[in-house]
Amino acid sequence: MDRKRFLKISGSATLFTLTGGITWLLEGCMKKSMKIAKAISVRTGNFDNPLRLPSIVDGSIGISLKAKKNTTSVIKGKNSVVLGYGDSILSPTIKVNSGQNVNIDFKNQLEEISNIHWHGLIIPESMDGHPQNKIVPGSSFSYQFTINQRAGTYWFHPHPHLLTGKQVYKGLAGMFIVNDVEETALGLPSGEFELPVIIQDKRIYSDGSLNYSPEPTDVMNGYFGDHICVNGSWSPYHNIKTKIYRLRILNGSNARVYDLSFTNVSNFYIIGSDGGLLAATQTVSSLMLSPGERADVLVDFSSIALGTEIYLQSNSFNGGESQGQESFKVMKFIISEQVAETFSIPTALSTFTLIPSTSSVKTRYFEIANDHSGGHGGASSSASIHKIGGKSFDMERIDETVTAGTTEIWEFDNSNGPDLHPMHLHGVHFQVLSRTGGRGVILPHESGWKDTVLCMPGEKVKIIMTFPNNPGKFVFHCHNLEHEDSGMMLNYKIT
Repeated sequence: MDRKRFLKISGSATLFTLTGGITWLLEGCMKKSMKIAKAISVRTGNFDNPLRLPSIVDGSIGISLKAKKNTTSVIKGKNSVVLGYGDSILSPTIKVNSGQNVNIDFKNQLEEISNIHWHGLIIPESMDGHPQNKIVPGSSFSYQFTINQRAGTYWFHPHPHLLTGKQVYKGLAGMFIVNDVEETALGLPSGEFELPVIIQDKRIYSDGSLNYSPEPTDVMNGYFGDHICVNGSWSPYHNIKTKIYRLRILNGSNARVYDLSFTNVSNFYIIGSDGGLLAATQTVSSLMLSPGERADVLVDFSSIALGTEIYLQSNSFNGGESQGQESFKVMKFIISEQVAETFSIPTALSTFTLIPSTSSVKTRYFEIANDHSGGHGGASSSASIHKIGGKSFDMERIDETVTAGTTEIWEFDNSNGPDLHPMHLHGVHFQVLSRTGGRGVILPHESGWKDTVLCMPGEKVKIIMTFPNNPGKFVFHCHNLEHEDSGMMLNYKIT
């Protein structure tokens, strides 16, 4: 249907430029109603491209990461110019034990500012990768912090304001895995049976080059790609054995949500989410992940016949006006070797304590509907498209102040919104307290510690958290990176 976005946004004819490549004439958008842009259709390949497996580096020793241009093969047989923290696309996987110190020397070899946000790590303000921490081209910065949290699948990516979407899309991202004694005691699959699965969608030209050139509708709805890549490879396959595998799945896309399932395997056994292990294994037939979310799952391939081809796919779903209308395949697994399996999927996993809602000292309410037709989202004279509570990002302004050690409930209200929003908080882990409207339930992978939660159109989501003794300024924002870059981000301060 027609969208009346921008009609209430006042201002003269101006050229609205987001440094990350989002350049368009605001006046042109103001003069007409715009139709919602649906996610572009996904192209299906031959699934003959070997799955890329990132190297693993020990986070307890000194690490060097360089943000730079590289040439690699994203599409089989073609070269693409990408960004990476190593010599290819993406980054080596960093592994570290809880309690260890980390020392990472980062050098920015790009032609624009950058930095690194350690997504899901609870670390000092100066190390977190706030947009204010700009590392200019040719400069270096030493990230030094201690891992004082439980085992989990975390990740890292740039966070410079107006450039985050472009740099992540081009290839700057990687997994950061924390291990601890509790998780080790479970004897979970490891080595070749523990696979990183970083899912991203990209627009790729016929010559292999990556295209990041958002139009106005891309800024409104998110930048969707027509090639689904896993670990930086399009249309990949992976040969596996008749074993139980551990898949650490990250939705590293700019905007696209995936509702994942297998064609020949009935279940995912979810053992962890953003903030580590769940209390008990959750068995599901499908798994919905929005940008920024992770899921730690076990998949039982042990009884599948030799030679069987199994696809990880994304199902169609009700994702509002912009996405979810089609199903497509993501990658292929081929059962190539028959071996005995002795591991059993555990039932109990971890000690997990729910935060009682009665311990909250304050409830904060944030409208994220962003309708911009005059009421929802607080349209103003600002040229910003996406807002939280009627406000767009200001680097210097403190929007919320919280006290270390206290517990609060935050509610994100998307009940009148046409778009979905994955809401991410820096500097704290939370629990999902309730979801009303829309899907109306807390999903199995949301039963543990989280740092990102999906708010579908029509939904209100309440989260509860206790703020750590970690004073400083942090941000919270929509993890649709085009929404974030166009203003859907606020500062909060822990005192």
